[in-house]
Amino acid sequence: MWKTIEKSKTSIFAPDSTTSFMLKFPERELAGWGRFPRENCRVARAEKGRELREVAQNAPVPTLIARGLGRSYGDAALNLDAGVVLLEKLNRFLDFDEQNGILNAEAGASFASIAETFTSRGWFLPVVPGTKWITLGGAIAADVHGKNHHIDGSLSQFIESFELILASGETLSCSRTENSEAFWVTLGGMGLTGIIASAKLQLMPIESAFVRVSQRQTRDLDETLALLSSDEGFKYSVAWIDCLSSGAEMGRSIVLRGNHALASEIEGAPFEEVSASRRKKVPLDFPDFALTPFTVRAFNAAYYAAHPNGDEIQTFETFFWPLDVISDWNRIYGARGFVQYQCVLPFETARDGLKSLLEKISASNRAAFLGVLKKYGASDEAPLGFAMPGYGLALDLPATPEVRDFAQQLDEITLRFGGRVYLAKDAALSPQSARKMYPRIGEFERIKAQLDPGGRFQSSLSKRLEIGTSL
Repeated sequence: MWKTIEKSKTSIFAPDSTTSFMLKFPERELAGWGRFPRENCRVARAEKGRELREVAQNAPVPTLIARGLGRSYGDAALNLDAGVVLLEKLNRFLDFDEQNGILNAEAGASFASIAETFTSRGWFLPVVPGTKWITLGGAIAADVHGKNHHIDGSLSQFIESFELILASGETLSCSRTENSEAFWVTLGGMGLTGIIASAKLQLMPIESAFVRVSQRQTRDLDETLALLSSDEGFKYSVAWIDCLSSGAEMGRSIVLRGNHALASEIEGAPFEEVSASRRKKVPLDFPDFALTPFTVRAFNAAYYAAHPNGDEIQTFETFFWPLDVISDWNRIYGARGFVQYQCVLPFETARDGLKSLLEKISASNRAAFLGVLKKYGASDEAPLGFAMPGYGLALDLPATPEVRDFAQQLDEITLRFGGRVYLAKDAALSPQSARKMYPRIGEFERIKAQLDPGGRFQSSLSKRLEIGTSL
């Protein structure tokens, strides 16, 4: 059924038939970026491309999931008492078409290294999520999106093809025209179809490493949505929203909209270095008393006041990755960690749905820092794709003992207004809610059963949501 790559034609991902399986899978505690939950997994690191087929087929673990830099927030890259294979060492650039901007790279290549290498050559990432510390393979598995989704869509729109290693050890070359069903279920498929070994990514031409930014304060949710709804002239748009404001100020925000700056608009060198080097660190976990509704409300108010209306030129680092300035910023939430709640609601119900969510969050008196509000464009063909035309909200919730119950209360609101949550951030969704939010899960499972008939590729996320676990 599937058109596989002939073994004689495989390159760096062909197994070495002269050696037996050597990787060990010792037990190790892992967590996602939210540091909640923490689970004991059996972990090995692949350092040679030829190891991937052997790992997929013969690793001595009951089930397996690939993991990049660990920036999914919840349990998507965890596998309780089962296998996790680390791919961040498989990070080489295999080929670059300088004329057309197509990069062929191993799945462990980070967005940080891509930006650092190619920005000064006039090429940039076509989709930029909130951190550059993610791998290409992880970005495909989560079908990441950025501030330009309303214009350009998610990463799937810029993936030319990828090589997918199945549990059988076979390798599929997947694109829109070859093994297209496997292509679309793997995009956004959270690593449940196989191991992405390498991919071809279409980069975007740029004239500088700067963005022309328009910054505007809004007084309430209606004004925020009105400003975001009129952002067609801006490639990028995002709102930092005060999730704890209430009454007449509910939904007040700082709206940032931007376009790439031309070389003629920049004083000095147009390509400031985008660095993949080490950053400042949070040296320790913040104590619980540092995050109270009082301190967070005070921070949100101060942040709002410190960002008046204005226009300026910003670096890529400042505009796209403000949180990356500080390494380990997740320690601000203390040793217990946090859960990020990210949802999208269709345009028709978004205002009322967001109002209900914000009322629930504000009334709960939880220490929720500034959230993020974005406008989304068209959906793609991925059965587990997150984005839909509408508005999305993301906010961090400290991982108190009742955080899962509270997140599921937010799920009920999201469902009532026709929305869904982002699986790459989730740590609390129930299997029943997942199937209501993602009505194409059955289609995903049908194709996964063909690619992975033994259910080899599973994660703590898929087990919790009961996606493909009955194979």
